[in-house]
Order: sequence, then C-alpha cells, then structure tokens
Amino acid sequence: VQLVESGGGLVQPGGSLRLSCVASGFAFSYYGMSWYRQAPGKERELVASIAGSGAGANYAESVNGRFTISRDNAKNTLYLQLNSLKPDDTAVYYCRRTSFPDWGQGTQVTVSL
Repeated sequence: VQLVESGGGLVQPGGSLRLSCVASGFAFSYYGMSWYRQAPGKERELVASIAGSGAGANYAESVNGRFTISRDNAKNTLYLQLNSLKPDDTAVYYCRRTSFPDWGQGTQVTVSL
C-alpha cells in the first residue's frame, strides 16, 4: 500500500489550497478514505472522511463548511479542498485508508501573512 500526498504550501489567511493523495496497492474504490492533520505540539486529528463510493462524507466541526473531501476512483485519488483558510489550519495533512494503519508521508500546509 502506498499513499502519496501533494498540494500543500504557504497561503495567506482566507486563501485556498487543494490537496491530493494518490493511492496504490489496494482496490481504492472499495475503501473509505480519510484526511487527518497534525499541528506542532498537538495530537493528530481527523479532518474529514468519505465512503468508498464517494456518496457520504463527514467533517470535523472546525472545518465544516470550509473544507470539502472528494475522490476520483478512476484515478485512485483522494482530494481535500481547503477554503477560507485560517492560521489554526496550519499543520501537516495526511491521508489514510480508513481504519487501516496505512498513512501517507504528509504534506505541509502553512497559513500565514
């Protein structure tokens, strides 16, 4: 199993980013997927999750209405659209095959002036 995130970067408050996670080594469409994040000195937290079919999504209260999780099963790719970013969103963002110990290497998102 391999999960490779990309799309992070430095953005000003109020800006947007789109993160991608390319998956390989398993039947992607059969599994739910999740995005997590970990800020310096804090525990890793669940940001959003989506069913294998893409039909259902759930969000942490702190990002609901600002972030959107989606997936393209034909491309084995998971996405996270980040809008209206705040400095508190600064973290390393990881994708995960839900309920499995499969993690990507993470991509850094920094929100700052």
